Amino acid sequence: MRGPRGGWHRTPGGAAGAGGGRAAEAYAVPFPEPPPATPAADVPRELIGESWRRARERGLDREGGRPRRQVGVAELEWRRRTAGVGVLREVLRDGLIPAEDTVPEHVVVVTDADGVVLWRDGQSAMLKAVDRIGLAEGASWSEDSAGTNGIGTALATGRPVGVYGDEHFLRTCRRWSCAAAPLTDPRDGRLLGVVNVTGPARTMPTMSLAFVTAVGRVAEGELRDRHWTAMGRLRAVAAPVLARIGGRALAVDEHGWAAAATGMAPPERVALPKSPQAGACVLPGLGRCALEPLPGGGWLVRVEPEGAAPPPTGVVLDLTRPAAASLSVLGGAGRWTQQVSPRHAELLYLLAVHRAGLSATALAGALFGDPERTVTVRAEVSRLRRKFAGLLAHRPYRFCDAIDVQLRLPAHPADLLPHSHAPAILAARH
Repeated sequence: MRGPRGGWHRTPGGAAGAGGGRAAEAYAVPFPEPPPATPAADVPRELIGESWRRARERGLDREGGRPRRQVGVAELEWRRRTAGVGVLREVLRDGLIPAEDTVPEHVVVVTDADGVVLWRDGQSAMLKAVDRIGLAEGASWSEDSAGTNGIGTALATGRPVGVYGDEHFLRTCRRWSCAAAPLTDPRDGRLLGVVNVTGPARTMPTMSLAFVTAVGRVAEGELRDRHWTAMGRLRAVAAPVLARIGGRALAVDEHGWAAAATGMAPPERVALPKSPQAGACVLPGLGRCALEPLPGGGWLVRVEPEGAAPPPTGVVLDLTRPAAASLSVLGGAGRWTQQVSPRHAELLYLLAVHRAGLSATALAGALFGDPERTVTVRAEVSRLRRKFAGLLAHRPYRFCDAIDVQLRLPAHPADLLPHSHAPAILAARH
């Protein structure tokens, strides 16, 4: 796993800047060699230019030839088991057969959220050809490692991307074109990985971007269906157990998603310990609880009546990894961390910077450029307040005054939530 970048930026009580205290001149990196235009001259390519700028600011070498990072066999197997993108490969097994007729010379790649290649498929001659540029299982094709490319730029921006020929940052990739689309968890918007098609620049069809985008959408639909099916099974198993309980209790899956509850309104998700075990524990937002395994998987969470957890004392909002923004909470329940969705990352960033608070109107303007969209803002903040109980206050919306907020930012402003089009985030990047 790559190490964190950037520095700590503490916002104890007043307004905070978004630059981590670094002088603006530190980000003024020359950009003497802009990428060439796409073959379709009327299509704007600001996205490619921004990606090149990020690569130069990171000090990447265009002549380096290959991605500069490769994971070992053991780590690759662990990533395959835990990344959550196995469904992509299952969908591709159906999608590759018709694709062979329309994209005869191509390699299809599935990566995790760090851009590490988990699987690849294609004709043996094509696999040998892409070996020469390092498009191998275990190689990292994030922008940090390989500069502008379909995989890394799709991860950085959170949207489908085509990168054609000389638009690649590494010179060794100029004879290739690629199209990539991100896969997000439909439950919380978390970025899981990317599906990518790579082929020779001279023969790569324009439909490749539509193909990978469609594969990603089908995979997200499959993930959604599997989640609801699993929740239904867990609900059926838990129903007779919950019916016999007099106090507050709920049934959750192994990731903390709530399926059913008694004596309380169920939260959307419970922050379980990293390695949950049967017995007593303290859970954020619930207090002292007892965990019991349920038949077939999942946990019964019994909430003890006397046990409200001590309030949180601090939070760390980590935005150094564009694909995996996270919030760590410190307090009476210990330290626990959850990844947050792109929208919630934007909201939390704005509230961390503006410690005095923002009204719903101000947040709507900052997020959407439209102060009238207060209904959407109130709904999102309500979800955040339910998910992270005890952290946020309202009138105006803000982090509670007693909480110490630490904001961890990328090393370069251009890397701040690169998927975001919120006006306030765009302004902070520049």
